[in-house]
Amino acid sequence: MIEGGKWQFWIDRGGTFTDIVAQRPDGKLLTLKLLSENERYADASLEGIHRVLDDPDNIAFSEYPLAAVKMGTTVATNALLERKGEPLALVITRGFGDALRIGYQNRPDIFAREIVLPDMLYRQVVEIDERMAVDGTLLKLLDHEKVKAQLEAVFQQDIKAIAIVLMHGYRYPEHEKTIATIAAQIGFTQISVSHESAPLIRLVSRGDTTVVDAYLTPLLRRYVDQVDQALSRKHADMRLLFMQSHGGLTEADRFHGRNSILSGPAGGVVAMAKAGTAIGCNKLIGFDMGGTSTDVSLYAGNFERVYETEVAGIRMRAPMMRIETVAAGGGSRLWFRDDRLQVGPDSAGADPGPACYRRNGPLSVTDANLLLGRISEQFFPQVFGPAGDQPLDMAATRNAFDELASLVNAGKNENKSAADVAEGFLTVAVENMANAIKTVSIQRGHDAQEFALYCFGGAGGQLCCRVAESIGISRILIHPQAGVLSALGMGQAEIRDLRLQTV
Repeated sequence: MIEGGKWQFWIDRGGTFTDIVAQRPDGKLLTLKLLSENERYADASLEGIHRVLDDPDNIAFSEYPLAAVKMGTTVATNALLERKGEPLALVITRGFGDALRIGYQNRPDIFAREIVLPDMLYRQVVEIDERMAVDGTLLKLLDHEKVKAQLEAVFQQDIKAIAIVLMHGYRYPEHEKTIATIAAQIGFTQISVSHESAPLIRLVSRGDTTVVDAYLTPLLRRYVDQVDQALSRKHADMRLLFMQSHGGLTEADRFHGRNSILSGPAGGVVAMAKAGTAIGCNKLIGFDMGGTSTDVSLYAGNFERVYETEVAGIRMRAPMMRIETVAAGGGSRLWFRDDRLQVGPDSAGADPGPACYRRNGPLSVTDANLLLGRISEQFFPQVFGPAGDQPLDMAATRNAFDELASLVNAGKNENKSAADVAEGFLTVAVENMANAIKTVSIQRGHDAQEFALYCFGGAGGQLCCRVAESIGISRILIHPQAGVLSALGMGQAEIRDLRLQTV
C-alpha cells in the first residue's frame, strides 16, 4: 500500500474528453476517458471518480479513504474564449476609463483597413476621483461616501464582480484596499484588486490581468465548490488541488482565474519532463494532440515560461508554461471553402462531436483518420450512442466524405475519392502542427532536429510520424499512458507558488 493506503485521482478536464488516472491504495494505476459533456451525467470528473470507486474490480478497496484529487480544468479557458464569464465592472482612476480599451494601440495586421478590436470583458466602467503620485504623494483624497454611492449604483444593476485598478496601485495600494472594503460591505461577491492580482508597474497589463481574474474566478469558484461539496460529504479529509498555468499545484481555495488558463496542458508538460529526465533525454518537443486543439511545448532541461501573454484577445501578466496552441485537434472541423480544404479553427467538441460520434456532428480530423484506417473502431473508447456503449460510426463518416468529395469535384476535371479528400485534410492539419513546432523551436534559436518529439494526447499517435517527418525529427517517444498523460502530470506535479513584484 502507498500514501497510507488511500486513493488518489488525477484528472484533466479537456474540451472534448475528460481523462482520469486513479491510483489505488495498492499502487496500481487505473485509467478512464469520458466525454466532457454528456446529458447522462452532470460533471465528467465526478462521474469518473464514482465509476472507478464503484467498479466491481475495486470492491476490495472500497473502504479505503480518498487522499487527494488533483485536477486541471478548461472551465475558465472555455469561458474566456466564449465570453461567458461573470458580469463585471471596472473600477479605475478618473480620467483613465478608456485606458484598457485603448491598450497599446498595436496593430496585429498592419495592412488591415478595418481594425476589429476584441470585446472587453467588463460591462461598465466606474471612474473614481482619486490620485496618488508616482512617489506616493496624495494628490486627490478618496471620498468614501461618493465611492459608496457609485458602487451601490453598479450593484443595483445585478453586477456582483468588480476589478479595482488604480494609478500606481501596485506600489501604493491604500486606496485600492479602501474601495475593496467598501465593495465588500455593499455585498460584491468577487473583488479583484490589482495590487494582489498583478503587483507590477504598467497600468494596462496590470488592469487586464485584474479584469481577467475578476471575470473568471467566480465561475471557477462555483466549479471548485461543486466538486468539493460532492466529494467531501464522503471523504472529509480529502485534499482538492488544482493545476496552475505555470505547472504547479495549489489548494482549491487559492485557485484563481488568472492562473487557470493553461491548467490542463501544463500537466502534460510536467509529465513529459519527468518521463524524459527518467530516461536521460532532456531535449523534448511536446506534441499534445487532443480533441479540440494541439498544444506544442519545448523542454530543454528547464520549463520554459512566459510572464506576459495574450489569450483570446485579452492581455495577461501571469506566469504560464510556454505552450503554442493550434486549432487542429481530433475534433477540428473540416471545411471546403474558398475553393480549398481548411481545418478548424472551429471544433465539433464533445457535443455533438465528429460525424462518427453518432450525434449528427460535422466532419472532423477524427473522421479523416477513421476513414483512412488510422483509427480502429474496436480500440477507440466505446462511449457513443444513446446508452453510451457503442463504437464509432464508420458508415456516417464514409457517407459524409462521399458527399464532400462530390462537392470538391464539382465543376472540375478531377475525380478525387473520399480517401483522397481525407488525405488532403490531414496534410493541411499536419502543416498547421508543424508550423506550431517551428514557433517554439526554430524561431527561438533551437535546432528541432536535435530534439525528440514527445507524443501524447488522445489523438497524438495518429499523426506524430507525419509531423516528425515534416520537421525533420528522427526520434519519437510515446509514453505508455500517452492518451492520459496530462492527467498523469497532475499527480506528478508539486505544490508551487510563483509570484511577481516590481522592485
